[in-house]
Amino acid sequence: MADAAAISRWKCLVAYDGTAFSGWQSQPDKNAVQDHLERRLGELLQTPDMRIHGSGRTDAGVHARGQVFHFEGGWRHGPERLLAALRGGLPTAIQVRAAEPVGPEFHARFSAVGKTYHYHLVHGGWADPFTQAYAWSVPKALDVAAMRAAAAVLRGRHDFRAFSAFGGEERENTVRTLARLDLIEDGNRLRIEAEAEGFLYKMVRSLVGALVYAGMGKLSAERITALLASRERTAEVETAPPQGLFLERVHYPAPWNR
Repeated sequence: MADAAAISRWKCLVAYDGTAFSGWQSQPDKNAVQDHLERRLGELLQTPDMRIHGSGRTDAGVHARGQVFHFEGGWRHGPERLLAALRGGLPTAIQVRAAEPVGPEFHARFSAVGKTYHYHLVHGGWADPFTQAYAWSVPKALDVAAMRAAAAVLRGRHDFRAFSAFGGEERENTVRTLARLDLIEDGNRLRIEAEAEGFLYKMVRSLVGALVYAGMGKLSAERITALLASRERTAEVETAPPQGLFLERVHYPAPWNR
């Protein structure tokens, strides 16, 4: 590895509890996760206009265990001291878990080849007071077999425009390959795991909402197939609330896939 003093680009892994923040991307209120990280790095590197580049956005209230960002800066003291310095000046709800020097060819967003999200929900009751900020409580018991049938329809390569939120904005390509959409049961708790090469705006929360409606008997697998074909967002697709969603991992090719 090259001397850290000569490295100008750093790849960082960060986890955060999104409850109190205005999402990932910098906002006018300066309370986004990006804002806090840029302020702290700016202090450490004496760079008031510090900018970092994330793998993608997460909305207000959404959490992350494996968000990735990179920055340019002449840090001269190695990864461990960088981690210690960052941890010492950030809100406790933001923790930089790893940092490593990388070459200029790495980009947190454009080098990514996939993402994994987990969504947590409790059905047939309510999450306890210690986990309610991290799960969707659905009072009605859900038909998990129907949810799995719906997930099977959604997996694969499709145009997911009907399961995203653009607000009328046109995009050139809304086709994605959903490699995984799995449901893991633990009593009345469900974890929905979604993996794709990339996701559209609010796509994961829309997929979860569709699965929950399928579990309530409001949306059949056949109707989901028709919605995919229609490419039209309708009220039949619920957007799940943000607090149950976690960006679990961003995938990169070697040698950045650690």
